[in-house]
Amino acid sequence: MTLPKSVRIVEVGPRDGLQNEKNFISVSEKVRLVDDLTAAGLGYIEVGSFVSPKWVPQMADSSEVFARIQRKPDVTYAALTPNLKGFEAALERGVKEVAIFAAASESFSQRNINCSIAESLARFEPVMRAAKAGGVRVRGYVSCVLGCPYEGAIAAPQVASVAQELYAMGCYEISLGDTIGTGTPKATRRLFEVVSASVPRDHLAGHFHDTYGQAIANVYASLLEGIAVFDSSIAGLGGCPYAKGASGNVATEDLLYLLNGLDIYTGVDMDKLIAAGQRICAALIRPSNSKVAAATCSPQLQLNH
Repeated sequence: MTLPKSVRIVEVGPRDGLQNEKNFISVSEKVRLVDDLTAAGLGYIEVGSFVSPKWVPQMADSSEVFARIQRKPDVTYAALTPNLKGFEAALERGVKEVAIFAAASESFSQRNINCSIAESLARFEPVMRAAKAGGVRVRGYVSCVLGCPYEGAIAAPQVASVAQELYAMGCYEISLGDTIGTGTPKATRRLFEVVSASVPRDHLAGHFHDTYGQAIANVYASLLEGIAVFDSSIAGLGGCPYAKGASGNVATEDLLYLLNGLDIYTGVDMDKLIAAGQRICAALIRPSNSKVAAATCSPQLQLNH
């Protein structure tokens, strides 16, 4: 299969990245990050999530962040809304697209959200009805698609079953997430081959973590399968609190470097992207996980961060 001519990058740093960072980040810094990402040319930014602050304290101020960001009309500013209460809160802030999530692993579902996969999907039905009534698009996530910290390898047909359920419910796109980063290119290609029998390839996306250093290789494997949408996180921020040792998402800077090298259009400015990553890492008092940022920024700058 030929490589896609263009790719849509779904920037998840402000939500999936920051929610797992231990150092507190202010509303102003979060707003600055989203505005920086907008200025860099990203067309889809997951800004925050409307969930209980008890479970995800870093996202407690998502409503205020949405109120203060500088929105561009051609950019999607999305939120994670796992239940109807969260969806209604997002709607009040003018959110036009939301995301819901399920796991491909029963054990992970139980430990993450205290219910079975079937029960988690049933919980989304009121959200889907409300979204349809409000003209809000819904994107679906499936986690642990290439491995689970409790069950080990996950069978591709099991992933396909969950993805098909979300698609049938009305999710316009299903993002397949290698939550603990154990996937390899061969397994990735097999995954999309199997899942695409139930959900068309142009409604699928890849979401790769870099725990074992395979994220970029898995993106390339996905490109060979005709996948043209990828989630990534600025500076490689994030991780998975339920998966021991799981490092962050693939860095947006590194993903962009790969795509630029393949002459695949994204509309994203690398210099502005790197600057955005350096700023948020300075605020978090931590180094960037991006290989591209490390290679292009001066050692002194890296040290200061």
